[in-house]
Amino acid sequence: MSTAGNILRLKPGASRSAHLLVSASIWTVVGIMLMLRGGVWLASVGSLWLLFPAFILGMGKSLLILDNSAKKSIYRIVRFQDGRCLGAVYSVKTWLLVLLMMTAGCLLRNSSLPKEFLGVFYVTVGWGLFFSSRHAWRTWWRGADYFPDTTTDNNGS
Repeated sequence: MSTAGNILRLKPGASRSAHLLVSASIWTVVGIMLMLRGGVWLASVGSLWLLFPAFILGMGKSLLILDNSAKKSIYRIVRFQDGRCLGAVYSVKTWLLVLLMMTAGCLLRNSSLPKEFLGVFYVTVGWGLFFSSRHAWRTWWRGADYFPDTTTDNNGS
């Protein structure tokens, strides 16, 4: 077998269903982790009441921004052929954005910003991710062929 054949054999290929499961799981787990971290910060300064506005802001972020991103990502996955590398669950551009957001999170965490601000920010982003993961979970549950065509959505993409 050729070297290229050996490399392809090692590729972690997966079904569209597995890609959807991984996508939904990442959004869910990261959302929960961010909400927990933010909630702990808010609790540590006696400001748990700020969870309410954080959830409202997170809902807005989900409905106005993240839902569109989730749907585009899901639509990309449902167009895959089975056997595509599992790392392709997100595009290179999206993986770079994830790295940028992780770096920003580390910088924020180590900054001198008040814990109230950080807590609200983390819970807002976490709830937005968690809530928008519903699209990937629904598509995974119903099957990749369920997802409606998104080429005619309102944002012109």
